Amino acid sequence: MTVRCQPVLGILGGGQLARMLALAAAPLGVKTLVVDSAPDACAGQVAPLRLADWTDYAALEKFAAEVDVVTFDFENVPAETAHWLAERVAVFPDPRALAVAQDRLAEKTLFRECGLQTPAFEAVDTRADLDRALAVIGAPAILKTRRLGYDGKGQFRIKQLSDADAAWAALGAQASAHGLILEAFVPFDRELSVLAVRARDGDFRIWPLTQNWHTDGVLSFSLAPALDVGGLQPRAEELARILAERLGYVGVFALELFVKDGQLLGNEMAPRVHNSGHWTIEGAVASQFENHVRAVLGLPLGDTAVRGFSAMFNWIGELPDAISVLNTVDAHWHDYGKQPRPGRKVGHATVCAKEARDLALRIDEIARALKREEQVAPALKVLG
Repeated sequence: MTVRCQPVLGILGGGQLARMLALAAAPLGVKTLVVDSAPDACAGQVAPLRLADWTDYAALEKFAAEVDVVTFDFENVPAETAHWLAERVAVFPDPRALAVAQDRLAEKTLFRECGLQTPAFEAVDTRADLDRALAVIGAPAILKTRRLGYDGKGQFRIKQLSDADAAWAALGAQASAHGLILEAFVPFDRELSVLAVRARDGDFRIWPLTQNWHTDGVLSFSLAPALDVGGLQPRAEELARILAERLGYVGVFALELFVKDGQLLGNEMAPRVHNSGHWTIEGAVASQFENHVRAVLGLPLGDTAVRGFSAMFNWIGELPDAISVLNTVDAHWHDYGKQPRPGRKVGHATVCAKEARDLALRIDEIARALKREEQVAPALKVLG
């Protein structure tokens, strides 16, 4: 690989994650070049943007010649495109990690092979398969597309066996193309995520567990470090390391976990920087975005230690009043530069404090100013 005087990182996908990667790359002296098919991709506001479809190989050929390393900001970039680029330029994470994360059946199978337990699951390709799977798993259960599902999309909750027809009507058309998976519904105690980074030389580091709350399948609030995790942090680190080494992974990834009766269950893996790690920008010595850039370019990893306690508000649909947030001590505002739209992630805010008690007061102050007390009530209960 010919490395330019100022290395260039190519990013497939131009959303807010690419935007924050570009912002983290600049202080390291790294240029970025983004590829997306949308002319208004928000990363294009902070980095050069090339318009191209994932199958526009002429444009991708030119892109590969302009960059030193390629990464991606979301997991629905076709694995075939990543493999094609990997024959021409270094691509990290490895495209096979992308391929595994794109298929819920392959992902859950890999989790179990690595020693991470999961909810019961069964492959579903036909209507008869659904009946067979329900006979094994029972209800309640969740029917999901194996591919192209995120933020609660591509899912149907089967509350009782008689819901099978409605579930098939909603998702059955996708079974022939990509297949479905039926998963047991888990009445979990809480949701956690662990963010980890692995360098090209195998150096592996991890941030503390983060506790997450979702609304309509979309992350709405995170608290880090997660409190009262007992022995779960070492176990999460062990599982993340095994998974990363099994995939030969390079870069940042997130492992979404359920906690049930003190045990970790694997939900999903995101082979990229992750929404639940945005707090690391202000709350950790090195953010997930900085460390991802470092990892894929072969630079030494930064320290993943926390600076105290942090919480993240996720803004969905439209931005609230920024002043109401910024009036709070150690609060930080992130506007993604997107047009408002229902269900769309348009920004986030992070608030930090040295002590958990002070963090609780600051969270409450912001929530009251925005009339979002309900959003933060579960987190305030955890903080005591």
